[in-house]
Amino acid sequence: GDRMWHFAVSVFLVELYGNSLLLTAVYGLVVAGSVLLLGALIGDWVDKNSRLKVAQTSLIVQNSSVILCGVILMIIFLFKTQLLTLYHGWLLTLCYILVITIANIANLASTATAITIQRDWIVVVAGEDRSKLADMNATIRRIDQLTNILAPMAVGQIMTFGSPMIGCGFISGWNLMSMCVEYLLLWKVYQKTPTLARKSAKVEASELKQLNVKKESDMKPAEGVQLIVEKDVTDFEPQEEKEVGCAARIAEPFITFRDGWVAYYNQPVFLAGMGLAFLYMTVLGFDCITTGYAYTQGLSGSVLSLLMGASAVTGIMGTVAFTWLRRKCGLIRTGLISGVAQLACLILCVISVFMPGSPMDLTVSPFDDISARLFENEPLPTIASPESEMISATGMPNLLNGSITPANSDPEMSPEPVPLLSVSLLFAGVIAARVGLWSFDLTVTQLLQENVVESERGIINGVQNSMNYLLDLLHFIMVILAPNPEAFGLLVLISVSFVAMGHIMYFRFAQKSLGKQLFVCHTPDPKAAPDSSPPGNTSTV
Repeated sequence: GDRMWHFAVSVFLVELYGNSLLLTAVYGLVVAGSVLLLGALIGDWVDKNSRLKVAQTSLIVQNSSVILCGVILMIIFLFKTQLLTLYHGWLLTLCYILVITIANIANLASTATAITIQRDWIVVVAGEDRSKLADMNATIRRIDQLTNILAPMAVGQIMTFGSPMIGCGFISGWNLMSMCVEYLLLWKVYQKTPTLARKSAKVEASELKQLNVKKESDMKPAEGVQLIVEKDVTDFEPQEEKEVGCAARIAEPFITFRDGWVAYYNQPVFLAGMGLAFLYMTVLGFDCITTGYAYTQGLSGSVLSLLMGASAVTGIMGTVAFTWLRRKCGLIRTGLISGVAQLACLILCVISVFMPGSPMDLTVSPFDDISARLFENEPLPTIASPESEMISATGMPNLLNGSITPANSDPEMSPEPVPLLSVSLLFAGVIAARVGLWSFDLTVTQLLQENVVESERGIINGVQNSMNYLLDLLHFIMVILAPNPEAFGLLVLISVSFVAMGHIMYFRFAQKSLGKQLFVCHTPDPKAAPDSSPPGNTSTV
């Protein structure tokens, strides 16, 4: 249900605003800004409340918001003409604001759900078995990849053969049903795992130690990982309640925001988390930007849908590669190998910029399109062809600029076909790089799970989400500043540079963690390691 909504909300907003991307852009900006500002606060709320309460509350808020949003959208689709005439259209504008606000609340609740289930519950359920934790992470990611394929297909078909209003009703009904099922499943997991009921800061050190100690039956050695193994217990003793003034209550969210970012910076896995965040500063993904560029280069909607399916398959291959590499080379080295694999595949994207068919022209200013729109009062692009309408309903972007010739135009008036060598190399690199991308993502995810103390899991992962959204927001700003196809090659080069910087950060983290053992695909026998280490030192396994 969540994946259906994430896909459909942008399409609904485009349909509502006369095939303009304005509402979609506003929604994307609001979502990114909200997570950026509130990520630490959401994580802090996850840390300070019981696991069951957090999971239940976030699940109910998320699904209820989606249901309410779907109902409002149905009303707008039914009575849009009447709403336009009431109060000079201000009532319709208010409905738009209400939809975006409620949809943003649903996204924030989804963020809380992801933090508590994928970053906290899963660690407790896995217990001391690191291999089980890795397998569970990989399984969740495979499910996520499959739903990324199936959910847009289902909603796209319903909207194509039905209507947007039917699509809203279907998503609302689905979320109502799935909320009940998910609530029941969460309750069963909670009942079968008694340790989920215990959330004591005093035992966090022992819990983290258990995550990094192999069972006696598992003789495969693990690698060295920097851990916070000792913490002053007195820091977690309950303090006497003090009266809190009004000024202190107002300042509390800002203090939490600051403390969260400071705690994130002080984590031993800070560089690994930053490396992952830098991977979001890229146009080399299957979002509206890259697929919109491909459409300008002559690829049809059916070809793009096949390419999206291929990317999902390689993403699943990345989860398989992660589990295999972790067993053979250890967790930290898996991230290093995954990064090298991703960068090697992205070289194809760099080559594509200089191949025949690439529209890159450095003599054309990237700001020409913006100046034309803002200062010459050129109309905004709209969807004019049936093919582009089909693409909108099936998940493909409708980003058409003035240089694009509609698919149903007179062949004699259309320009010569664009050579497909450049765009083919581009998507070959993007699809192949998904193997390394998802393997690297799982590596950093597990490093955060294993190396962040229990009392800070929520706030640290909340800040990590904020960092991801910050770099994602920057990549959208980059595209807004240079939206014309002639500048896309430059965006590709910038994107690959940011990915390389992210992996350099991870390499530095791996070098600090493993030292001279970084390039050795085996680790010393844990029995040979000292049984104890002085408090405050990092432990190696």
